[in-house]
Amino acid sequence: MARGAAEGSDRLREYRAKRDAARTPEPVPQRAPGREPKQAPGRPGGASGQAGGAAPVFVVQEHHATALHWDFRLEHDGVLVSWALPKGVPTDPRRNHRAVHTEDHPMEYADFAGEIPAGEYGAGTVATYDRGTYEVLKWTDDEVKVELSGRRLTGRYTLFRTGGPDWMIHREKGQDPELDPVPDTLRPMLAVVGPAPADSGWTTEFKWDGIRALCRIEGGRARLRSRNGNDITDSYPELKALAKTVSSAQLLLDGEIIVLDGQGRVSFSELQYRFGAKGSEAARLARTKPASYLIFDLLHLDGRSLLELPYSARRELLESLELSGPHWQTPPAFPDTPVADVLAAARAAGLEGVVAKRPDSPYQPGARSPAWRKVKVTNTQSVVIGGYTPLKREGAAAGGPTRAIGALLLGLPDGTGRLRYAGKVGTGFTEHDRLVLLEELAGLTVAESPFTTAVDAADARVATWVRPAVVAEVTFGEWTPKGRLRHPVFKGVRPDIDASEVARES
Repeated sequence: MARGAAEGSDRLREYRAKRDAARTPEPVPQRAPGREPKQAPGRPGGASGQAGGAAPVFVVQEHHATALHWDFRLEHDGVLVSWALPKGVPTDPRRNHRAVHTEDHPMEYADFAGEIPAGEYGAGTVATYDRGTYEVLKWTDDEVKVELSGRRLTGRYTLFRTGGPDWMIHREKGQDPELDPVPDTLRPMLAVVGPAPADSGWTTEFKWDGIRALCRIEGGRARLRSRNGNDITDSYPELKALAKTVSSAQLLLDGEIIVLDGQGRVSFSELQYRFGAKGSEAARLARTKPASYLIFDLLHLDGRSLLELPYSARRELLESLELSGPHWQTPPAFPDTPVADVLAAARAAGLEGVVAKRPDSPYQPGARSPAWRKVKVTNTQSVVIGGYTPLKREGAAAGGPTRAIGALLLGLPDGTGRLRYAGKVGTGFTEHDRLVLLEELAGLTVAESPFTTAVDAADARVATWVRPAVVAEVTFGEWTPKGRLRHPVFKGVRPDIDASEVARES
């Protein structure tokens, strides 16, 4: 029965049998609650199921036990009838969530929050996710319909039995306000490159030398997607635990994945080793080259899209979540400091630059908006690889090329699927870079040059041309009048960026 033990029996017998009042801080009443007159199913009633009383309460508790779940509890006949929801309360009417009927709990449990000691039943942390009152629309042994009025949860929900203790919970359609499902295909908002704004009214963040990633958290699970929409969760197993620590059932976060070098500095070169790693290799790299997720925006929270909120409001909500852990944090933002001062601090710390954001700016998915301005300490540019020349080493047989890349021939898309030549880069590579690039480009070779403008003749004679599909990142001194990169240095490949999206940034 949805109501727990057989009618007329001790409704809390099973609850007490599983708990030792001397060992757990949970409430453990010694007497069963008094029986109230039975409420006819389907009629709204009060705390005891009788019409005319105070509205009954509901509580949803986030329970970090062996497996994270949410406990959904409804006051009924003097107890809290309870279900465990492994994926939380659904917000999308198209997706039902599993609900496992558990023992009835005492009414005092609605106010419980704290740590259940190890070795005790349900050991772990219990926190209140939401509470409020509800109206009974229907209550039978196999189906319960209620309308919730809470801080986070409002609207009509149906619980229905599927067999034994297994139930499902469903959010009814057509409610106002309608909850929004967590988006799964959003592209991150991008910044334009420019000088530091001289006017006030900007909030500034440090720019990190990593890759953008959106983190979707739902039902205690985290999924990471790169800037171009690829699922990269399995490459960063150490970041999955973020979902187990949040105080919300549903989040969509925007941030940057970074790796530190041996001196504790952000290193894009070290991050290269993490790209595409899976299984045991990803687990090994999580130990030897651990990643961190630096979170700077909140796009969705518990059934509510935050995209239209101003950046300042989203940032305030993000900071209220206090997301901090061994592999994730929310770095500070500087709303009252001149952008030039934050840029100077970034330069002193060896960082890539800063991003200045208008506090009133909404989040524009996939757009490169002037409301966000990227100010760089060092010039960087994403470029598309259109070919390469071989590496020559002293002492190589007959002085000929060895089997490794010497320089990459770089370009920018011209809108027709081909490239405008932007120069070559032959420095900044490690031996590992040269060999990995050779392997990655081997399957992309083509007979003709993909460039629409001339490549230097000496390079063209020995070049291997490739289909323009792989994006690299370089630092450089400046652009020449002919549109060439002066003194470029290779930083790494960018599997998170599609070649078609590359454009000159300055």
